[in-house]
Amino acid sequence: MKTLTYIAGLFLIAFATSCTDEKEMSDSATYLNNSDLKKIAEVDDRYQSVNVEMCEVVGGEFWIPYDLIDTAKVRAQGFSALKRKIPSIDLYNTKLRTLAQGLGPMFIRVSGTWANTTYFQDNDEPKLENAPRGYENVLTRAEWKGVIDFCKAVDAKLVTSFAISNGIRDQEGNWTPAQAGPLLDFTHSIGGEIYAAEMFNEPSHASHGGAPEGYNAASYSEDFTAFLDFVSTAAPEMKIMGPGSTGEGGIIPGIDSSMTTPKIFEANSAPDFDIFSYHYYGGVSSRCMGQLTPENALSEEWLSKTEQGLSFYEEARDQYLPGAPIWLTETAEAACGGNTWAATYADSFRYLEQLGRLAKKGVQVVMHNTLTASEYALLEQDTHEPRPNYWAAFLWNKFMGTQVYEGHSPVDGLDVFIHDLKGGDGYAVLLVNPHQTDTSFTVPADAKQYLLTADEILSKKVKLNGEELKLNPDETLPEIVGKNVPSGKIEMPPLSIMFLTFDSI
Repeated sequence: MKTLTYIAGLFLIAFATSCTDEKEMSDSATYLNNSDLKKIAEVDDRYQSVNVEMCEVVGGEFWIPYDLIDTAKVRAQGFSALKRKIPSIDLYNTKLRTLAQGLGPMFIRVSGTWANTTYFQDNDEPKLENAPRGYENVLTRAEWKGVIDFCKAVDAKLVTSFAISNGIRDQEGNWTPAQAGPLLDFTHSIGGEIYAAEMFNEPSHASHGGAPEGYNAASYSEDFTAFLDFVSTAAPEMKIMGPGSTGEGGIIPGIDSSMTTPKIFEANSAPDFDIFSYHYYGGVSSRCMGQLTPENALSEEWLSKTEQGLSFYEEARDQYLPGAPIWLTETAEAACGGNTWAATYADSFRYLEQLGRLAKKGVQVVMHNTLTASEYALLEQDTHEPRPNYWAAFLWNKFMGTQVYEGHSPVDGLDVFIHDLKGGDGYAVLLVNPHQTDTSFTVPADAKQYLLTADEILSKKVKLNGEELKLNPDETLPEIVGKNVPSGKIEMPPLSIMFLTFDSI
């Protein structure tokens, strides 16, 4: 039986543009045949994961759809007019569970800015109309049980964060387990588990994320010492992640200068995280006056920006927590709910490139924000209909295993990502052509092809091998059938994405 590295190596060297003649291809293949494919990383088996915002769980103010934005109200009321009240999400919805199961196993992170100021109502009384002093939101037992039950139903492990606001503090302003304690106790009492937690969401934006006035890196250090002392006894199995900051390294402005990642680690008592976590958005949406355009969505500068976003935090990890696994615990097309095209085929390129590029860099887990809220969600918020990104995620989950191999394409602009084949002995190749021109290449062995295209780049419909991808009439997931392709030349159309799977021989 030929080895994976040998066959995959043959595949890589067989790429050629449509204008390459047979002699050139033959010479190139002869010259490169001896090169083996190099394993460069291994990701978690829940690498592709998602966020369900705490705001969704409790029902709160979240980003208003673009078609409902009242510009006059925005001029009069400012930022607050960019959000709307949403109901608590029904995590028992059959369709939602079916679609989430299609992405499992995974992690589900329930956090976000709302979690920083949420009060856990630890009783079975009707939900409080107003949060107690020092909090802004209320989480009921029934709502949290819905989270636990959802995770169990879709083979997900739960990740979260805790309140940091004045409500949890004693008279001297010290951190107390006033909220973390009851939430952990209730979780355990119903057979649930929190796999990992950040102390709170995005310390880089603490000043407008519910933290006490004047909160800084020294405050964080004091809080973390108390937090770690508590959870080491109350939940010793729970992994601690952090700092979970975002936008540093020049990616997005607005970072609290007193709460940078280096300052957090260089405080009197440096935090010792089990997992180094960070967040990444390549920009802000037009809701928040961002300047991104649909043309950005396909540029190399945009597709590679996720590596720039990783660079700052990777260097910080190497300096302060060398050897710790690094997780991207929140990411999407753009902050502030995403742009309109985040819900279209155009963002599928960013979505898959981000997974492919970060896997090569050794990031262990990537958590997309969100599963089903706002334009950047994988699913339509009200109907839970799958968006193009959902189908991209579904195919990634179906084919891309945990073993990551180096892959280079001699075809300019065609990006290549190679993993072992999930659930099989072969390997899977993801090819992304974000350009307006077609290309072709040669494969050395028979394969199955899964080609994603759309009639328009801003379409909300996507095709697999020429047929529209959609749920069955009973709202179950469709069977995914590949197209058998023999060894030899394969054509790849403009603006297309292709998965190829190869069995071992």
